[in-house]
Amino acid sequence: MMQTPLTGRQRARLRAAANRLEPVFQIGKGEIDPALVAAVDACLAKRELIKLSVLETSEYSAREAAERLAQATGADCVQVIGRRFVLFRQKADRAESAYTALLAR
Repeated sequence: MMQTPLTGRQRARLRAAANRLEPVFQIGKGEIDPALVAAVDACLAKRELIKLSVLETSEYSAREAAERLAQATGADCVQVIGRRFVLFRQKADRAESAYTALLAR
């Protein structure tokens, strides 16, 4: 199932919702390997909106890590600020999604 890209208004609403979130993953020295992708994928399936951080020792910038993980998990990159970034992937069943009303156009 292909999801439609987020509008500017939807992205802004998701950024506001992500303000209160703490990072659930840290990306360090290692590669973005299949284990990390699987863990992020599972977390997105449960929470939909997650914040991640990139340590200074990482070989990736926050933008690079966000793009790689977004592509690998089918998520949208909502925001990149400093060493943190936010990913979003809405649940397939919109009735179960906590963000359906927030994303209403």
